[in-house]
Amino acid sequence: MSENTSKNPRARATAEPGDPELRAILSEIPVGGITPFTTIDFPGRLAGVFYLQGCSWRCRYCYNSELWPFPPGGNRISADKILSYLKSRQGRLDGIVFSGGEPTAHAGLTRWVKAVKSMGYQVALHTNGMYPDRLGEVLPLCDWVGIDIKAPFDQYANVTMREGSGAVAKASLRRILSSHVPYECRTTVHPDLLKNESLLQLATELHDLGVREFHVQGFRQEGCPDPELRASSQPGAVISADLQDRLKAIFPKLQVRG
Repeated sequence: MSENTSKNPRARATAEPGDPELRAILSEIPVGGITPFTTIDFPGRLAGVFYLQGCSWRCRYCYNSELWPFPPGGNRISADKILSYLKSRQGRLDGIVFSGGEPTAHAGLTRWVKAVKSMGYQVALHTNGMYPDRLGEVLPLCDWVGIDIKAPFDQYANVTMREGSGAVAKASLRRILSSHVPYECRTTVHPDLLKNESLLQLATELHDLGVREFHVQGFRQEGCPDPELRASSQPGAVISADLQDRLKAIFPKLQVRG
């Protein structure tokens, strides 16, 4: 679908931030990339995506590993380009997605989300749950959240390479569930990192926490920083039909995507 067909008649907000305010916010948050138009990253909305630079986890299958570093200063994408983009899409897009990297790694995220909301956009957040307190700050402003859950919480470090990561991810998931913000809980499957029994263990843990819909997605080789994972052979299906049936016994609302 082209941008020219996405006219949106909704009224714009009246109290928009000025350029100096937005520039001050952008000076604190490095943006590593923009997807100008998407129909898949914010369910039911036409949206753009900002990829915020910086993440302290080192997930072995990450396909955005170029966004890991926290640059010493300046954006890959200039403030001028970001401001122009936001203004030119008002009334044409429904929302803006904050992705990464890890958006909650930046203390100024809530200020930026407020500014974007004041321009009339809805907001979606993609997060790994690394910072539960910052997530709690921004959640009331979000219209939708996608959280990546890596593994059973006691096995998290095998994926993230960071001890204690499972505990903070679990805390963040609890915050999302208690917020009643629409969300997606998703897990990437690589057979060398997440065996069938571990995926079933994770599904049980998620269900016990209150998750009622589970999304399982396949590993993507592009961008993956781990040469062993990139080189390993992948099964034809993300998960076997038998495993899918076992997961559906836990989650009748199960989605599997490649």
